[in-house]
Amino acid sequence: MALVRSLLFSLVFYPGTLLAVIGILPMPLFGEQAIRHYVLGWVRFHRWCARVLLGVTTRVEGQVPTTQVLFAAKHQAMYETLELVAIVPEPAIVVKQELAKMPLWGRAARHYGVIPIDREGSAAALRAMAATAKATAATGRNVMIFPEGTRVLPGDAPPLKPGFAGLYRALGLPVVPVALDSGKLWPRGFVKQAGVVTMRFGEPIPPGLPRREIEARVHAAINALEPAARA
Repeated sequence: MALVRSLLFSLVFYPGTLLAVIGILPMPLFGEQAIRHYVLGWVRFHRWCARVLLGVTTRVEGQVPTTQVLFAAKHQAMYETLELVAIVPEPAIVVKQELAKMPLWGRAARHYGVIPIDREGSAAALRAMAATAKATAATGRNVMIFPEGTRVLPGDAPPLKPGFAGLYRALGLPVVPVALDSGKLWPRGFVKQAGVVTMRFGEPIPPGLPRREIEARVHAAINALEPAARA
């Protein structure tokens, strides 16, 4: 059954996404707000496909903040990169620059306002990312980063990448960590499993903390749903 569901999801979501990506290209003519509404419609389409075709739903724990913050989220699957956009008000997401350069999709992502980062780049590249994020935050948008730097398997808890500390220092915003367990249902392979993904929003962590302290607190919070943390 999971194989059939996964096949149906692929047959509906990916062609629909291609149409959505093509459709967003003229949207800058209508302004930034129109682009964000358009993207929100696409992520809701993804939510519908996940719920109806795959049987995957989300349980939100904790309080989603209504004031501007820096979100630091665990990353185990493609699922949360879209689902969090439906939960968090208009986040500008830090993404690897390869995604921002992709044909069609990359242009659509730049229209929405992602923040590219060269994960293998120099300190100058990290400073450029932080400057872009600071300019974005100045417009009032939330910023979101996956501080471990890449998608990881359930149970893995690698150290945070340096870009997170630089972003935290540059923005001067409270950090809200987000733990999640999407990887148990949405592995890297083709077949997805039905079930409930938990997304746990932690308590805001104030700005201005020393690097070692903020990294330790965020690392612990985003891994709160990992088996070792629950043991």
